[in-house]
Amino acid sequence: MRKITLITTGGTIEKIYDEQRGELVNRRSIVGRMLSELRLEGTEVDVFELMSKDSQDMTEADRLRILEAVRAASPSGAGGDSETAGIVVLHGTDTLATTGEKLVAAIPAPRVPIVLTGAMRPFDMKQSDALQNLTEALFATGILPPGVYCVAHGRALPFPGVRKDRERGTFTRDQGNGSIGGAAGSTS
Repeated sequence: MRKITLITTGGTIEKIYDEQRGELVNRRSIVGRMLSELRLEGTEVDVFELMSKDSQDMTEADRLRILEAVRAASPSGAGGDSETAGIVVLHGTDTLATTGEKLVAAIPAPRVPIVLTGAMRPFDMKQSDALQNLTEALFATGILPPGVYCVAHGRALPFPGVRKDRERGTFTRDQGNGSIGGAAGSTS
């Protein structure tokens, strides 16, 4: 049985519509609902609900909590679980790159893939990319070499150098850096 640790932090991927306030909000993780729609043969996903925040509201202390949670789940971390085959962090897209850069700087040689993903549209909305990105992130932990990645929209982008491309509604890499997957070697 392959084991994946999934750390939830909130962000658009987990937002729900609050009818009383008339807005999208992060209240608690909805990843259980998302996982219930997937068939994950031979895979156990351990969910750790760390926080439920819009990434624009994250502080440096929040990013440190994410780093500590990743280290705790890593085979190389003190008290880490040696059975963990990979770590997925659900994160808001606005500052996902900031957190990814912090993780790759603090953990330059992880023993398993550490994958950050999010969504441009919440899971509960039509034409959401949430379930696709979650599925790709879980799958990526089984095929990518150890490292820190952003996985979304059919691509795996290794850190450092990942950024959100607001015009295209996806993630890209800085010039001179490539991707793994759908558009291998591409910078767009």
